[in-house]
Amino acid sequence: MDRRALIKRSTILGGALISAPIVACRPSPAPGPTTTQPRGVPEATAGATPSKVLLVYFSRPGENYYYGDRIDLDVGNTEVVANMIASAVAVDVYRIEAGDPYPHSYQETVERNKREQDDDARPSIAGPLPTLTAYDTVLLGSPIWNVRPPMIMRTFIDGVDLRRKTIYPFVTYAVSGIGGTIEDYARYCPESAVGQGLAVRGEEAHHAQQQVTAWLEQVRLKAE
Repeated sequence: MDRRALIKRSTILGGALISAPIVACRPSPAPGPTTTQPRGVPEATAGATPSKVLLVYFSRPGENYYYGDRIDLDVGNTEVVANMIASAVAVDVYRIEAGDPYPHSYQETVERNKREQDDDARPSIAGPLPTLTAYDTVLLGSPIWNVRPPMIMRTFIDGVDLRRKTIYPFVTYAVSGIGGTIEDYARYCPESAVGQGLAVRGEEAHHAQQQVTAWLEQVRLKAE
């Protein structure tokens, strides 16, 4: 990824810890779509200038679920998939880092996530958030915890301006597939176009290159 800009420290919204960000994509009372198919995604235009793409992801290493057992990961499954994407297409990359890091323990993380979901929490993000003005397309990556993306993804969505962007979600999961990701993102960002998602089983993340390549072709992101 040496030819890509890691923009973790790019234009900032301010502050070293984002715990109560400015809301740019407010929830809409209308329900979102119920499939992973594109909603309002513009058709590709012949001869059009390729859009600039930002890849945003949250990933947790440490003790993870593994075929009913547990395994210690030095690199989280979502990061593995994010690296595959970034190796295939021209993207800038922003990694979401938790201001209060999640526990190494799988069970403790499950319990914390449950509390955050029940409380509709906005876990803090360490460091500044990016400005999205230069981007037309945003790839949002995360694990699936309890059938949904972690609440820290909501912190990010609330803290940036995703209006008029095309969002393509990608997730890693244990048992629930993409879960409620498409519906959640469509509801949180009613002025965005939410496109086809990619769901990779966590245990298979290191062998997902073919799946990733097929998805990138389906969402019309050309390999370099």
